[in-house]
Amino acid sequence: MGTAKRQPWVVGVSGASGTPYAASVIRALLAAGEAVDLIVSRAARLTILDETGISFRDAHWRADLAAWLGTDQGLDDVRYWSAGDFAAGPSSGSYPAKGMLVVPATTGAVAGIALGLSKDLLQRVASVTLKERRPLVVCVRETPLNGVTLKHLVELDAQGAVVLPASPGFYAGGSTVRELVDFVAGRVLDAVDVPHSLYLRWEGELGAAARKPGAGDGDRAEGE
Repeated sequence: MGTAKRQPWVVGVSGASGTPYAASVIRALLAAGEAVDLIVSRAARLTILDETGISFRDAHWRADLAAWLGTDQGLDDVRYWSAGDFAAGPSSGSYPAKGMLVVPATTGAVAGIALGLSKDLLQRVASVTLKERRPLVVCVRETPLNGVTLKHLVELDAQGAVVLPASPGFYAGGSTVRELVDFVAGRVLDAVDVPHSLYLRWEGELGAAARKPGAGDGDRAEGE
């Protein structure tokens, strides 16, 4: 019998503030046993450096990714593609990806994906994901939103993408930045049916989150 075909989730990281959302999503995907293909835009490298102090370099991506995630566990299931590599595997519809998660998404990335511009590999793979009718989640991180961006988001919804603003909820009992980040990451994974324990789910009981020990701790064993 042959080896099972690798089917990764493509995670595209654009230059919006909010790179902790991407790190949480990647950690949780790997903890769930999912393979990941990673694309980090040029602007995202600057944002990662600004928000974490970590330089993300093509030639040293594995070490830099481990530093960014805070762990090297599961990195054998990660494949990295440079944002300028239009010959990369995921740029073709025949590449066996499960779908794509753009976390976080800039308004520029939103526009490029909605209009099919394919300015870089991230936008190209998102366009491929749409044309192949695979799941695409766009976690837009910007506020306020102008009318042009709102129209682009409506267009993405019409094309079948899930538009998921990076809006943390507080009903899960989150009281730290990490818990609120994990809430958004968990909602991204909910949109594509990937199991996780990043946040406490609503079960119809008022105040339940505040009364349960460890509420909002999330996937700490796998994620730290």
